[in-house]
Amino acid sequence: MRIENDPKLDFRDVLIRPKRSTLGSRAHVEVERSFRFAHTGGEWTGFPLIAANMDVVGTMAMARALSRHGAMAALHKHYAVEELIAFFREPEAANAFYSLGTTEADHDKLKAVHKQAPITKICLDVANGYTEKFVDTVKATREAFPEAAIMAGNVVTGDMTEALILAGADIVKVGIGPGSVCTTRKMTGVGYPQLSAIIECADAAHGLKGLVCGDGGLTVPGDVAKAFGGGADFVMMGGMLAGHDECEGDIRYEERGGERVPVAMTFYGMSSDTAMKKYAGGVARYRASEGKTVEVPYRGPVEGTMLDLIGGVRSAMTYIGAVRLKEMPKRTTFIMVGSQLNTVFGS
Repeated sequence: MRIENDPKLDFRDVLIRPKRSTLGSRAHVEVERSFRFAHTGGEWTGFPLIAANMDVVGTMAMARALSRHGAMAALHKHYAVEELIAFFREPEAANAFYSLGTTEADHDKLKAVHKQAPITKICLDVANGYTEKFVDTVKATREAFPEAAIMAGNVVTGDMTEALILAGADIVKVGIGPGSVCTTRKMTGVGYPQLSAIIECADAAHGLKGLVCGDGGLTVPGDVAKAFGGGADFVMMGGMLAGHDECEGDIRYEERGGERVPVAMTFYGMSSDTAMKKYAGGVARYRASEGKTVEVPYRGPVEGTMLDLIGGVRSAMTYIGAVRLKEMPKRTTFIMVGSQLNTVFGS
């Protein structure tokens, strides 16, 4: 047993200190980024936000809607082969990840889709990215799909970030337990404060020309800005995109003024009782549920939320004088708030 005494930070623990700037307007900043993937040499340009591959949020409708903003979606794992083939023939599929786990059935399904439609982005998704089996799966997937950009996770430390990149991942997904409907930290005691995980994993990844995606823990647009300031190349979110027309959650209606009005939508973690009953017939005897089911307010089209998210990032960039999104880590100084006021981290 050992104890680490240096501070580990979540988004709520810090604010970004403003800096002098020559920027005259939020319109003068550039929120798109261009990336080159280390293992393929391929490039992608856009606003680096990804809808999580949860079955309520990681939908084809969400992928199409976010694509209009240059953002992406990781599709959930439970679409039928025929649906996936049809979707990946669409232009919007250029901004979508095909998601899968580590089972043989998962990979057989991917190969079946790929025979009929081009798969250029793959999301290898497990709750625990620290197993040797997962590293081997990343290696095997890289060998089988040498031209595809691969995102793999989840991990929260620099050593495993490096291991996954060396195994063939272009992007490492960072986060254990920060999501709004994830209960891993409560059920297992395992996790890592999300901002510190991003900072440490980004440092490890960038040294190998890899990229990181901060997955989870984002509750407001300011958290997205903090993630980018901490070195995240991409951010992935579920809860902030839940409750929209493009989601597939069950909607609850109320009678108001003689009309049936949508007021809330179901949202749940993919390790929750709800998800496991839906896809696996229930929670296996050897494990516990590590997710919860909640209702979120019905929010209408995702368009308004995306404008808020992009607008918040634009405003943060003007406060610190970052003309381009890729400049945010160099321009960001974090100040700890709460019990340890005025402690400063960053440039």
